[in-house]
Amino acid sequence: MNVRLIAAFVVGVVLGGVAVSQLRDSREEREQNSSISLVAFVASGGSGGGDARGVYQMAGQLAVINAGPAPITVRAATGELPGVRVRGIGQSRLLRPGGTGWIEVEVRIDCSIRFGSEPLSMGFAVETADGRVREISRPVAVLGSAWHRDVERPCAHLADLVKRDG
Repeated sequence: MNVRLIAAFVVGVVLGGVAVSQLRDSREEREQNSSISLVAFVASGGSGGGDARGVYQMAGQLAVINAGPAPITVRAATGELPGVRVRGIGQSRLLRPGGTGWIEVEVRIDCSIRFGSEPLSMGFAVETADGRVREISRPVAVLGSAWHRDVERPCAHLADLVKRDG
């Protein structure tokens, strides 16, 4: 009888240990699937045009890197800084861990406001592997970027036109 009790106790301990281990593994997997680690930077600028108010609008791209452990889908991107407004215009991008995707954006720059050293705060709607959509914010440097270089000459021209006409 004692042997049976001891055997039942040992079996219970082993099964309990296995169950706890599986629960811990499952929790770690859920946490991994819901974590987001994202890096974004200006990838390229493009052609555009200005208006009589000194606002230059162009197409551009953001490079987005999934630095996290699970795949994510970037659904939307928006950002605003004094003089700069960015809005995603492309499709959602699935990014594998360590993968890079390019997001098409529309960039509006008010040429009357000088670029500062403050980074653009970009908001991203990101769907994690567990199906949840979360809003995250990441800084993106604009000063010295392709957008900054691509807009310098057109903005100088627009400023001259606004001075002459205004």
